[in-house]
Amino acid sequence: MSSCLLLSLTACTGTPTIDDHDVPDADRATCAALVDDLPDTLAGESRRPVEPDDALGAAWGDPAYVLTCGVPAPSDYEPTAECSVIGGVGWYVPDDQAADLGEEATPVALSLDPFVQLEVPPDYRTDGIDRALADLAPVLQEHLGEGLSCL
Repeated sequence: MSSCLLLSLTACTGTPTIDDHDVPDADRATCAALVDDLPDTLAGESRRPVEPDDALGAAWGDPAYVLTCGVPAPSDYEPTAECSVIGGVGWYVPDDQAADLGEEATPVALSLDPFVQLEVPPDYRTDGIDRALADLAPVLQEHLGEGLSCL
């Protein structure tokens, strides 16, 4: 009985599910090529399966960083929005998320198009978020075009 309890406590939290957004065909092809080239590790975490298998995204670690390509611009985005530029990519994080390190953050790479979002669990907010965004920068810049400007 104790081995079953141990197994259930150490099991993964489940396969991350990536939502499909209404993505134009050209952007869908760009996102699919990006997903194929994403790294096997992100901020030291190993890539893991996602659902559906052909999702326009990827996941790493447990709890999982989850990247989704082809997301819409954040509803609170303004042309004067501030971005954190990491590795040459401008990432927008809503003010309420930036201020609370105990909550999940969802930075969106607004400076590139189609937009990419990375869900960052609270476990990685202090040590892993900048590293993860820096790890993604080269492959995002290779595959994505110019997006919105942010300061």
